[in-house]
Amino acid sequence: MNKNRILNTPELHVAIFSFFLHFIWELMQMPLFAGFDDTHYFSVILHCTRATGGDVIISLGAFWTASLFARSRYWFLADRFLPLGIFLIAGLLITVVFELLATGPFQRWTYEQSMPVLPFTNVGLSPIAQWIALPLLQMWFVRRQVLGGHL
Repeated sequence: MNKNRILNTPELHVAIFSFFLHFIWELMQMPLFAGFDDTHYFSVILHCTRATGGDVIISLGAFWTASLFARSRYWFLADRFLPLGIFLIAGLLITVVFELLATGPFQRWTYEQSMPVLPFTNVGLSPIAQWIALPLLQMWFVRRQVLGGHL
């Protein structure tokens, strides 16, 4: 396969921008999660890297879901809001389900008292805000990158 062809796939750009944006967010929201006060810094970095890997997978899944509906992997180049809405909703739904499982039956993590939660779900607002703000910024970067820096 041609190297340029791989470098120009929208999925690569989605994954790269997703990683960088979500990694920063994961680090910044760490104080909202319990059990990390006395954790060695390197362990926190590893935890955030794993969480970011999950965010990249969610982002790619949401991207492909939007691509199926739009019938194009380049839906972000058109000024159409439906695929972007599907991208956001898919990412949010996956995140809410994963947060419910992780804080519920899987007991992967717990929130600090300082984490605001959605009523009736006890899902943290930080992960919800993450999956509203970052995908919008991410797709702006992806669009800009695919267009060669021109919007």
